[in-house]
Amino acid sequence: MTIRHANEIDLPAIVAIYNASIPSRKATADLEPVSVQSRLAWFQGRFPQRPVWVIEVEGIVVGWLSFKSFYGRPAYDSTAEISIYISPSVHQCGLGSQLLAQAISASPNLRIKTLLGFIFAHNPPSLKLFAKFGFQQWGYLPQVAELDGVERDLIIMGLRI
Repeated sequence: MTIRHANEIDLPAIVAIYNASIPSRKATADLEPVSVQSRLAWFQGRFPQRPVWVIEVEGIVVGWLSFKSFYGRPAYDSTAEISIYISPSVHQCGLGSQLLAQAISASPNLRIKTLLGFIFAHNPPSLKLFAKFGFQQWGYLPQVAELDGVERDLIIMGLRI
């Protein structure tokens, strides 16, 4: 298992893993698959303090983590939202834990003092993962997303580094 900075050549794998999460309606508010082309600007717009990492098993990208600036205003520069996506073929193998542990460990070097996770309330595995690393519920947004006609709640998990 290797965690490394993503390269543009990883983008098809990143998009495939992301798209694989859409049908479950538990990890993203996207309702339709995205294309590599549509994610290119997102990937190219990253900067060193907000990296994208991939996790490989036997040379195959099976998951990724991204840091995203929170709220886009300078006063929030030390706060980042993180997203983790793991290929369904390796769910519950500890790869999300590996990525989250590295994100927490690397945060001081990335000048991040606060990490946030935006997680659907109907996604207990992700809530449990973040709680395992000390994240606490900092916010609850009831019925802010509609997925297949069902209104869903969003939980904001936070950790002060």
